[in-house]
Amino acid sequence: MTTKSASASKSDPIESRDQLIQSFARGEKPRDRWRIGTEHEKFVYALGDHHAPSYDEPSGIRALLGELTQYGWQPVEEGGKVIALAGSDGTVSLEPAGQFELSGAPLDNLHQTCAETGRHLAQVKAAGETLGIGFLGLGMWPDKTRAELPIMPKGRYDIMRRHMPRVGSLGLDMMLRTCTIQVNLDYASEADMAKKFRVGLALQPLATALFANSPFTEGKPNGLLSYRSHIWSDTDPARTGMLPFVFEDGFGYERYADYMLDVPMYFVYRDGRYIDAAGLSFRDFLKGELSVLPGEKPTLDDWNDHLSTAFPEVRLKTFLEMRGADGGPWNRICALPALWVGLLYDDAALDAAWDMVKHWTLDERQALRDAVPAQALDAPIPGGGRLRDIAAPVLDIAHAGLAARARFNGAGDNETGFLDPLREIVRTGKVPAQTLLDRYNGAWNGDLSRVYEEESF
Repeated sequence: MTTKSASASKSDPIESRDQLIQSFARGEKPRDRWRIGTEHEKFVYALGDHHAPSYDEPSGIRALLGELTQYGWQPVEEGGKVIALAGSDGTVSLEPAGQFELSGAPLDNLHQTCAETGRHLAQVKAAGETLGIGFLGLGMWPDKTRAELPIMPKGRYDIMRRHMPRVGSLGLDMMLRTCTIQVNLDYASEADMAKKFRVGLALQPLATALFANSPFTEGKPNGLLSYRSHIWSDTDPARTGMLPFVFEDGFGYERYADYMLDVPMYFVYRDGRYIDAAGLSFRDFLKGELSVLPGEKPTLDDWNDHLSTAFPEVRLKTFLEMRGADGGPWNRICALPALWVGLLYDDAALDAAWDMVKHWTLDERQALRDAVPAQALDAPIPGGGRLRDIAAPVLDIAHAGLAARARFNGAGDNETGFLDPLREIVRTGKVPAQTLLDRYNGAWNGDLSRVYEEESF
């Protein structure tokens, strides 16, 4: 999630709706400036008893942030407390219950992405050895109740925690108990954005299936393979989902802006603090009629903040965010951007991917998304068959797209090798959650504490 500092700049007031629409156009970039921004979260736990450390306790989250400053990271404060770090590798930030996130820098190729991930994990592991903490790569806390989890000192999270129970039953689980991997990608034009958005949204269930990695809740199997994905089905219908309008004729910046204007607000950030605007209308804000800031109009900073409070399967800012994957180990952190870069950054691959999904109806796309948390690759697809039937062909398209990019490392390897973990999942027919369940029911003999030994970074 977005991290702001008290020194965040303030932009000029918005005078018209057209400025909101133009904010997306400013994200357009020529192909040679397309970049890859990878975000990944992990759970932090104490090595001794596996509890989730609080912010202030000795060897807690604040201490972890402090340890990382030795690597050149600069502290970002809110309310006098360090809540993030900024550096050349992007931003280290905190999710609501202390899930530790790297929002990586925009990079040219996947070799750089995986090197960045490796640097970050080496740093946090070294800090963890000093503090006696470890890092777990799953999509959901396998054994923690909400009550057992700490809350980080970030103002926007207080507002969200109060609001979530008003609009859904699982929003607090989303905030406190989940981790994800996502990738942020560029577009050249409005038409390019729309096509990438459609392909990304239609195939997001495949990414959810391949990365499904959250089969446990509060110490036992929960009956699903991606409980993290299921959580979004009852978080807040006003700001989640598959966005059917994306597939309508004429979809573009204006339609997405209208969608966001109808997404209820969470907050407004002023003078280093978050003002609770939960449930209020950004349309009213545009007219200077927001009840918590009467007479004041929003700035583009406010609009950008608001864009970060919608959680559809694909999200538009000045780039596109692919949001369907559970958290997981290092090689899958590199595999997620490989999948989407391969599909979306080469014209032939993008066309081929669109040809696979363009005939699916809205109801068929929704049915697939609804089936995936429980069935993963066994979910039925439009036209007959199972999701596993198109998994290998989609990976072949991504492979061809990566090969066409011709981005090589020092050893002369292109980017296609980053798809190998996904190839192995398709070859075995078992998604990560099914492998975990096999261990739980087999070698672990029902002892879920073994997950800390085998799924930590």
